[in-house]
Order: sequence, then structure tokens, then C-alpha cells
Amino acid sequence: MTQIGFHYDMSTCIGCRACQIACKDKNNLKVGVIYRQVYDRESGVFPNPRIDHLSLGCNHCANPKCTKNCPTGALYKQDKDGVVLHNKEKCIGCKMCLWSCPYGVPQYNEEEGKAGKCDLCVDLLAKGEEPACVTTCVMRSLHVGEIEELRKQYGNAADVKGLPSSEMTHPSLCITTKKK
Repeated sequence: MTQIGFHYDMSTCIGCRACQIACKDKNNLKVGVIYRQVYDRESGVFPNPRIDHLSLGCNHCANPKCTKNCPTGALYKQDKDGVVLHNKEKCIGCKMCLWSCPYGVPQYNEEEGKAGKCDLCVDLLAKGEEPACVTTCVMRSLHVGEIEELRKQYGNAADVKGLPSSEMTHPSLCITTKKK
């Protein structure tokens, strides 16, 4: 099975949140619901302060806890490409996916009474296009593709400060970090 995933380059990201806004716009999300979130982490002390940005959407994990704990099967892993999808018709709004995901990716929409999450813009992928977050990134810090190919090109790192251990779910994600 092919597994689609993301490469994220922390060393070039400027934290502009264009990816976050593009995702929000593409999915017509209401205030407070965000499928791709950019986090800022400050560290260091004068004279060497530092800020790192982390853009995080669904990692379409090899071992997703959200699918295992969803009581209705609303969350499932697509066989052909490993994308974790959400069927809103089956969702009962129990929030088990929110509590199960160590990355905090699924979001609850109060208005709908249901959860939702990044679907890697499967509609765009089907047309040979890239996800909205990838095409909008002004610094080209996000890439999508077969995860094994991305890892060959960018390395296997998926653990950075602030994220849970990749051993928990085996995310389809590789990260290029900033040099120290």
C-alpha cells in the first residue's frame, strides 16, 4: 500500500499562517475550528533568542489512534493511499477522536455537533493537484507525496520538541528542523 504524507521544513517556515488560512478557507471552517494549525515556540535567552514555527495538520498515521477509538467507524484509513478520512454521516459527535489523537488534530464543530479533520484535500489529490496548505505556502515549507519517497529525500525525523513520540502512532510525516 502506498502511504501519502507530509514533509515540513521548519528551517524555512516564517510562521505566516498562509497554510492555516488556506485550509480554513478550502474547508469553509467556522471561527474556532482549525484543521491545520501553526504553533510558535520561543526559546533561548538574550542575546540568542529563537522562535520556531510548527505547522501541523493530520499526520495520516500508520497506526492512527483516532480510527481505533472511533465507536462508529466514522474515522477510517483509506486503503489505496493511507489517508485517514472522516465520514460526517457516521459521526455521532462523541469526541473520542479528539481525546485519542496525541497531536490534537481532530476538531469539534459545536454548530454541527460533529468532529472534523484534515483529509489531505483528497478531492484535489484526485485531480492531480496538491493540498491547499501546500500550494499556498509562500516559503515552500510543506510538501506532500509518498512518505517513503519524502523520507528518502528529506530524512526520517518526525520527533521535535513539543510533539509526542512518533512511536505512538507512526505519523506519515518527516520534518526538517532548524540548525541549532
